[in-house]
Amino acid sequence: MTQLSPLMFAGTGSDVGKTIIAAAFCRIFKQDGYSPAPFKAQNMALNSFATPEGLEIGRAQAVQAEAACVPCHTDMNPLLLKPTTDTVCQVVLNGKSIGNKHAFDYFKTNNKANLRKEVCAAFDRLESRFNPIVIEGAGSISEINLREFDLVNMSMAAHAKASVILVADIDRGGVFASVYGSVMLLTEEERKLVKGILINKFRGDIRLFESGIKMIEDLCKIPVVGVVPYFHDIYIEEEDSVMLHTKNRFAKEGKVNVAVVLLQHMSNFTDFNPLERDDRIHLFYTNQPKDIENADIVIIPGTKSTLHDLQILRKDGMAQAIIQANKNGKTVVGICGGYQMLGTELSDPAGVESDIRQLPGLNLLPLKTTLEGEKITKQVRFSFLGGETLCEGYEIHNGRTEILSTDVQTLNTLENGSTDGCIKANCIGTYIHGILDNAEFVDYLIQPFLKEKSSETSFDYFKFKEEQYDKLAAHVRKYVNMDLVYSMITK
Repeated sequence: MTQLSPLMFAGTGSDVGKTIIAAAFCRIFKQDGYSPAPFKAQNMALNSFATPEGLEIGRAQAVQAEAACVPCHTDMNPLLLKPTTDTVCQVVLNGKSIGNKHAFDYFKTNNKANLRKEVCAAFDRLESRFNPIVIEGAGSISEINLREFDLVNMSMAAHAKASVILVADIDRGGVFASVYGSVMLLTEEERKLVKGILINKFRGDIRLFESGIKMIEDLCKIPVVGVVPYFHDIYIEEEDSVMLHTKNRFAKEGKVNVAVVLLQHMSNFTDFNPLERDDRIHLFYTNQPKDIENADIVIIPGTKSTLHDLQILRKDGMAQAIIQANKNGKTVVGICGGYQMLGTELSDPAGVESDIRQLPGLNLLPLKTTLEGEKITKQVRFSFLGGETLCEGYEIHNGRTEILSTDVQTLNTLENGSTDGCIKANCIGTYIHGILDNAEFVDYLIQPFLKEKSSETSFDYFKFKEEQYDKLAAHVRKYVNMDLVYSMITK
């Protein structure tokens, strides 16, 4: 198989679609017989994933690895920043937390040289094993005030000797200015690395933009490799949770209504994608107590700041609404941080997450949790309620949870014989992210609320995801000049 040079998708700004386009090319290259792998030197997200080795990376690169049909690895995202406040992030290097950093200290200290060395080494290791590497940039490639601190965009492209395709979002407007400005603000050496421009999220008749393509090419002296239309019928995990509050706010008749509590520091919101795609279920996100009354099932998700979010739930009346829903026969589920909140007590004596040292929990399950500095990250296979089918998920959490009573049932039994979570009446708690990917658990969860003669069958989320990657690849392949792209990266 021909050795291809790395291909980077950089952006004119954030949320232009780099992550999805990179995932599409991971699947395209795999379909074409290559062995691709994704790479993003530095990612900032609360959505993370556990590798098979029990280390932590950004969820977006795990999705791209899934599209490439390879196990995810920390070399695909050696540096992950997980915001704890507006100005402070937990820094995860090569899969392990190295502590919290203030944004100013992170960008301005001499530590940047060490981080550059680490991310470049990760790329080099990855390139020795895969062909080609599909690199994702971050934000805009033209943040000239941060050029000397850049680890993820043009400095990485230069190290990787990558061909860069600049991705622009035409849906937000100003595409000519954003493309031309981004290119012109690069240095001459950086500009030489940009081999193509991809216009993303186009709406309408593409024929009407043909003159626009020529204008961009004349202005920038760089070919447009494609104009990719906006799509509505392809479902790939989103990287950001900013629009969750707008989704499906009201309950629906004839469906099992599932309310996800919209926490201020919610993490791993992709846990709920399977429910969003299941035709038997209506999923919505809310931080309003009155909405909880209309739900059959209430889920408290994971969070990067458990005690702080628990405090907000009490202040805003959500805690009492959840407790009342449980009394009224609704099912309450806690995942990770949400599981910890369901207990009688939650403490953080060492200040791992915040300056709040202790709070009473919702007292729906007989357990108490103590947050600890060492983070648990691992992929797990487990049986649910003693069933024979092996399910899959992953754990990423601080804290040890002690069950205080025998008046509960063990939820999951892991392959190594250890247990996870518990269930008492209509309250369920677990540390396992991805538990909702498994049809066995979802069927059990919604069964009490299904109509007796429901004809809907179990939803196979794993099969669904594979179909979506193939649909995405076909969509992008249709509108991108793949011959031109291959000419850019063939050595």
